[in-house]
Amino acid sequence: MGKKTKIALAIAAASAAAWAGSKAISKPQQREGKQALQFERPIILAHRGGALLAPEHTMVAFEKAAQLGVDGFEIDIRLTKDEEIIVFHDETVERTTDGYGLIADMTLAEINALNHGYQFEDLEGSFPYREDKLKVVTLRELLEAYPNMLINIDIKDAPDTYEGSLMPSKLWRLIEELQAEHRVVVTSFYGEQIDRFNLYAQNQVALGAGESDVRKAFASFSSQFGHLYHPKVDVFQIPPKSGVIALDSPKFIQFLNNLNIPVHYWTINDLDTMKKLLNNGAKGIITDRPDIAVELLQVQESK
Repeated sequence: MGKKTKIALAIAAASAAAWAGSKAISKPQQREGKQALQFERPIILAHRGGALLAPEHTMVAFEKAAQLGVDGFEIDIRLTKDEEIIVFHDETVERTTDGYGLIADMTLAEINALNHGYQFEDLEGSFPYREDKLKVVTLRELLEAYPNMLINIDIKDAPDTYEGSLMPSKLWRLIEELQAEHRVVVTSFYGEQIDRFNLYAQNQVALGAGESDVRKAFASFSSQFGHLYHPKVDVFQIPPKSGVIALDSPKFIQFLNNLNIPVHYWTINDLDTMKKLLNNGAKGIITDRPDIAVELLQVQESK
């Protein structure tokens, strides 16, 4: 046996020993289930209220999605100059037909004074959409209007901004005041914002995975050391694919399900992809077309 072969065998043996040792001392720990996520079937969340059926993040959209029978909404939040938490995705108000400027530099009253309509892109194209109910919605208004809906809240303000530094505490105080701890999920692309929020919430609120959480989970799943992964979040909201990496395999979904972490996929608007994801084990579909998703689940439940 050559020297190189002996070295290779020694490395392999050491790796096997390390794996066996870690397997013996580290057991997968299931995440404690959160009330907000206790569903006996896959759920449908209307993305921004159902952004291809009505102007996003408006009461028109939320009302239409609720009438269709969705289980909840996936929304984005930002903080205004007067520290109101509003349901809004963009950093600026330029999506509105008469809008301009940064959300963080304007008060709620100033934003609503500008907001005479939305530039709405539906299935047939883009056009101005005007209606009385198109004022900016505050998170308080949404939580009070839909006390029985699951609200998935995505913090958009970056942690290194003034408004972002205030958001975690402001959000927690509002959730606590409205006693909404058991009907919301809080997440952000910024893992730091999730951690900051949880300093106040102390695991009383379901947490969604940030980008760093997804990377860690997939790296653990792809290695031989998945048993070393200990999640600190309660639900994954992810796209089916990130770059060249497929995140929708049944095995990856089962890896997370075994840890008591449901997987919700965004933003899924076609019937075939919805069917595939549900067949693979997805526990939720986040969609701009809640009409398609709700009908699909109704057909599946009737079988």
